[in-house]
Amino acid sequence: MKAKHQRLILALAALAALIGAGLLAASALKDEAAYFYAPADVKAKGVEPGKAIRLGGMVVKGSLRRAADGVTIHFDVTDGKARVPAIFSGIAPDLFREGSGVVAEGAFDTKGTFVATNLLAKHDERYMPRELEGMQYDEKTHQMKAGQ
Repeated sequence: MKAKHQRLILALAALAALIGAGLLAASALKDEAAYFYAPADVKAKGVEPGKAIRLGGMVVKGSLRRAADGVTIHFDVTDGKARVPAIFSGIAPDLFREGSGVVAEGAFDTKGTFVATNLLAKHDERYMPRELEGMQYDEKTHQMKAGQ
């Protein structure tokens, strides 16, 4: 067999292997492609207790309760359609508060409460770091300047 044919066969075999690996990865991730589950998804589809997932939504105003131990937080997460109770033990991020966005990593217990092991607080498009409060962005010069 000529060297040209060997290279062609090798290239086709490599291409077939790449396509096969891509299809295998896509089939393994078909239901896990979402970055997080929304409370409405959890209520509609259900999630088996103990399965590690991410739950995302807004912290319901008036639902944030701190336990006497000082590190356990009880709160509810909503997406506007459904509401899910959650609990977290640990140090919450500075941006975590009622009415703010949150992505909680953890699993549901048998009672239907989401037990978070990690909280990722989200901010909106108006977020301004404390260090830059009072500053304004100048569209023309693309520089920060002191606010008036």
